[in-house]
Amino acid sequence: MGRLEGRIAIVTGAARGIGASVARLFVQEGAHVVLADVRDELGGALAAELGEHADYVHLDVGVESEWAAALETTHRRFGAPTVLVNNAGVFRMQPIESLSMEDYMEVIRTNQIGVFLGMRSCIAPMRESGGGAIVNISSVQGLEGLTNALAYCASKFAVTGMTKAAAIELAKHRIRVNSVHPGPIATMLVAESHGVTDIAEIASREPGVPLKRWGRPEDVARLVLYLACDESSYSTGGAFTVDGGLTAGLVYE
Repeated sequence: MGRLEGRIAIVTGAARGIGASVARLFVQEGAHVVLADVRDELGGALAAELGEHADYVHLDVGVESEWAAALETTHRRFGAPTVLVNNAGVFRMQPIESLSMEDYMEVIRTNQIGVFLGMRSCIAPMRESGGGAIVNISSVQGLEGLTNALAYCASKFAVTGMTKAAAIELAKHRIRVNSVHPGPIATMLVAESHGVTDIAEIASREPGVPLKRWGRPEDVARLVLYLACDESSYSTGGAFTVDGGLTAGLVYE
């Protein structure tokens, strides 16, 4: 049996990158997975590729009514969700002085409010199912700062804090909540933030971490799988890094 046999999962931002890797791995491990994203063509194609254990739903995580529709689709297609992976996010780099309120709130709406709405939406079905697991994708920028990324850092630090608060509150319902903090991962989101369209170009650069390589989406997905399955049954409120040693300290040679 797979490590997620019989589980029903919602993965946001699942059309590409880390979310797509999580969805693939979850299906391989026996879960039924609803892939949620705003990139309908990519998300629908991936769900079709994954077969009968997967479905796709359009979801802008910052819109409350769209969460209700996503939960309805999940119930109709597979049943009550017992795993939620809040992965959808945006990344913007901009100096503080030129950061408009609109740009700031765009990041907060997706990265912070989207996580809040996702957790809140899944509490009732998880409670009624006897428990569940929520994995919130934060960032190493939810643990330390980064120049020209105030809005992103604010949103990811919020995810770190919300995870701990939710873990305490939801433990009585046997709902575990943990956060994952990726470091430099070679994805299109990161490539686009650097103004390039080729992931290989980003991955070829020295990331400046002790392990001396960029992470891959699969590296994050394997950690998410661990937190979603029973192997981590005594872990809640934790902040798990997958960063090549970045937050351990600088490399001097």
